[in-house]
Amino acid sequence: MSNKQIETPDVNKISAQALYLGNQICFPLYAASRLTNQLYTPLLKEMGLTYPQYLVMMVLWQYKQMTVNEICSKLVLETNTVTPLLKRLEQKGMIARRRSIEDERIVIVSLSEKGTNLRDSALEIPSKIVANFSGSQISKEEMLAFKETIWKLLGVLKTK
Repeated sequence: MSNKQIETPDVNKISAQALYLGNQICFPLYAASRLTNQLYTPLLKEMGLTYPQYLVMMVLWQYKQMTVNEICSKLVLETNTVTPLLKRLEQKGMIARRRSIEDERIVIVSLSEKGTNLRDSALEIPSKIVANFSGSQISKEEMLAFKETIWKLLGVLKTK
């Protein structure tokens, strides 16, 4: 019989490694999101928009008119986050808000002429963002696959 003892894993060591930044899913998503927002900031500043306001405008450029709850659903945000964005966009003259005739609790948001015209300036933004990645270590195919994976992740997280 051997005197060698079987090594048991150090539970504290395993647990500690679970908390290492490099072992997290959340951190690279957070950091990539923050750095991506930084890429957009100078482009959006020229248009007088913040990144969250840009997201609202993209939804409205696509759908023309939506209720506040529909906008919240598309952006995966709560009304207490979206409502201040809408107020600021309305103050800038980019959108109009009105109550539904059928149900006054429902607020309908639509683009103003100024907001509609801003779309032409925004059309350049996606290509400018993509240009930041040209010649980088990540291919267009990898970016598209990543985007699809992130959409799947969002679908899963929204059900939690």
